[in-house]
Amino acid sequence: MAMVLQLTTFLQQYLYSRPDIKALGKEENAVRLGIIGGSAMINAASIIHPVETHPGVKILAVASRKLKDAQSTAKKYKIPQAYGSYEELLADPEIEAVYISVPNGLHGEWAIKSLQAGKHVLLEKPFTSNGLEARKVFDIAKQSNKFICEAFHWQFHPAAHVVKSLLASGKFGDIKSTYARMVTPKNTIPGNDIRWQWALGGGALMDETYALHATRYFVGADPETLLGTDIKPTIVNASSKPWSKDKRVDSASWADLRFDTEDGKVINSKIYVDMDQPNLGYIIPKAWQLPSIQIECEKATIYFYNFMMPHIYHYIAITDKITKHTTYQKHYNYGPKWQEIGDPHWSTYRYQLEAFADRIRGKTPLHWITSDDSIAQMETIDQIYLKNGLYPRPVTSEVQEER
Repeated sequence: MAMVLQLTTFLQQYLYSRPDIKALGKEENAVRLGIIGGSAMINAASIIHPVETHPGVKILAVASRKLKDAQSTAKKYKIPQAYGSYEELLADPEIEAVYISVPNGLHGEWAIKSLQAGKHVLLEKPFTSNGLEARKVFDIAKQSNKFICEAFHWQFHPAAHVVKSLLASGKFGDIKSTYARMVTPKNTIPGNDIRWQWALGGGALMDETYALHATRYFVGADPETLLGTDIKPTIVNASSKPWSKDKRVDSASWADLRFDTEDGKVINSKIYVDMDQPNLGYIIPKAWQLPSIQIECEKATIYFYNFMMPHIYHYIAITDKITKHTTYQKHYNYGPKWQEIGDPHWSTYRYQLEAFADRIRGKTPLHWITSDDSIAQMETIDQIYLKNGLYPRPVTSEVQEER
């Protein structure tokens, strides 16, 4: 049953990434991309199909720990080269950028090795195992004169920019509080899944880090706070439900956060993430609830449903506090940043790829996940883990050697 639920999730992503739509051809100077972590289930939706629709990007190679896995992926998606090790792909001089989708705990290690090999990097979330490692990765990027972007794909979508612009307009007054949640029904993630492994960066707060990221992004949109992308809240309270098979891993986490504005105001935020949401009455599985965030302002409450995958389905509900009237919005393209760039079929990953390719080719991307943002995100996760007693995830060997 668990595997069925998991496969259904990826099937949904696959179908809505529109694999039937292809670019008519590739540009002569198309970005030459390689995939590190070729057997990851997410690759089809997150990078392969977006590349197929982008005339300015092409995938030259895929690498897995096992050559047969890389060959299988290469054959299925008509990728020219398959490598049986990540090192071989990084040694390929034709590849100028890599997409990394290895397990969480290996993100930092392979980001560093990729940058040192002279590749630009699109790195899956969470950025690294902890804040220390995040800082090290960006130090290496600066030394290598290459750039790296955390693949928080949701934030590249027009719907996210619309919500942020609504908050920044000041029309609804100051942000007073937020509540973000992301839950996965019980038994959806098999017990042998790497997301349960502490040493590989497992746990609800790490894997379902979108709830915290959305909170930080939208709170930073308040025009009265002057908070930037590097904002880090005070952790007022944090608790977790340890996984039954490894008490170091959180199957669920809760946190109360406080953002202090420069003018003395306070924004109170709550997050709830759960990789094993209990059944109703311990028997009946709960319906799958897509990630959402509620933002309470002085004059209205804004509810953004499915902020993580808005290209599949979403809505933005705005409820006036006085009239109680609710209006609804949906935005699958356009928006304040992209304007006429993009199509309704573009997924969050496709918008992300557009920005990534633009930067490689010397253009200014219309949206970007900054180094300050990624570092602040990981350092906030560290603080939540310290508060709930589970402690940050371990660093990789490259960082430990220089401590």
